[in-house]
Formats: sequence, structure tokens, C-alpha cells
Amino acid sequence: MYAKTNVVVLKLSGSLFFSEEFERVVKAISNALHKRSGLQIAIVAGGGSKAREYIAVAAKAGADQATLDEIGIMVSRVNAFVLSSSLGELSATSVPHTLIEVVEAMKGARAVVLGGLHPGQSTNAVGTLVAEKLKAKKFVNATDVDGVYTRDPRKFEDAKRLDVVTPKELSKIIGSESMAAGAYDLMDPVALKLIERSQIHTWIIKCEAKIIEAALLDRKVVGTEIVFE
Repeated sequence: MYAKTNVVVLKLSGSLFFSEEFERVVKAISNALHKRSGLQIAIVAGGGSKAREYIAVAAKAGADQATLDEIGIMVSRVNAFVLSSSLGELSATSVPHTLIEVVEAMKGARAVVLGGLHPGQSTNAVGTLVAEKLKAKKFVNATDVDGVYTRDPRKFEDAKRLDVVTPKELSKIIGSESMAAGAYDLMDPVALKLIERSQIHTWIIKCEAKIIEAALLDRKVVGTEIVFE
């Protein structure tokens, strides 16, 4: 069974940035930290549409995949810096670039915000690596959809949301997930393997302020929980 601490790792969809929901999510994170004194949050910011725009331009110019990944990492780190600045004194002032830096930053801050770490890793995988390193009590993946569906709900009207899913079941659902730079969405295979190997308590939820605050405070939420057989 995965070790428990007072740390929650929160992955935020890159689509949150440049949206009207951003300020509400900042307030929700602040509220959760004020309401639960022992809580610490490691937040991983995605790159979102801005990263994909830069990646598309660089790809058209002939950049290799590793370079495209690095571009996505840079953009996610800018998003992370914007979020950490918005959280003020609750957050560490610097954006960690390594797991060791994350650990050090968590020693003196209620919240630490980072972006990508290494080419070839999605920010979902970064979130699971941080959860492993910090022995987090929970990994919350806040995405563009409100959980795992049997099929893509944006394309198929008959898609049904699953309350719980095993890593094996989720692996089948995301089997066609692209590993190209900027293409990661719900959960990529690398992140899922990390979740499975350490049995990280994971929730996949909608990236909305009220839902995120509830998840951080261990309240009931609408979403999908990854369970282990």
C-alpha cells in the first residue's frame, strides 16, 4: 500500500491558464490551504494550447521531437510561475526543475508549483513522479473532462463516465493515446505505469475550482478514482 503523508499532488490542465476559471482555481487552492493547516500541495502546471501553438510552429520549421518536448516544458514552467506568483506567500517563489528541487522547496512552503521536468515525459507523468517522491496521500489530475469515460465524450454521445477504473482498464481506454509532444491529455501510458507500480491513490476530475477544492479537502467529488485489484 502506498505511504501516506499530508501532501497532495495536483496536476492542472494547461487549458486552465488564459481562462476565466484561473482566478477561481487560485482562490480554491488558497482556501484549501487555509482550511487545512497541515496540508501541502505540489502543483504541476500543464502547457496547454500555448505550448501546442509553439510546438506547431517549431515542428513546421523542422524541429525534432526532443526539442518540441523542451518547448512544451518551457511553456509549462511559465504557467507554473504565473500560478506560484498568484498564490503569493503560500507558494515557493521559484519553479523547481528537478525532483530534488521539489523536495527542497516543499520543506519551506505550503505549495510548490512546477511545470515539466524532462523531454519525453508528460506533465501527467511528472505529477506521478512527484507523488512517488513525496509519498503523497493523493494525486489529483484535473483535466478537460470530468473523469474517465468508456469512449471520448467529446466525440461519442453514448460515452459513459466510470466512477472507478483499474490501471488495466484505463490502459485499454487510452491505448491509442499519442506520445507526440503536446499531445498528452487524459493520462498517458507512462503516467499510468507509475501510478500502478506505487499504487498511488489517484483521482481524475474536471479542472474546475469547486471540484478541485473539494478534492484537496478529501470531500466527495464527481470524477473517476483509480483503484487496484
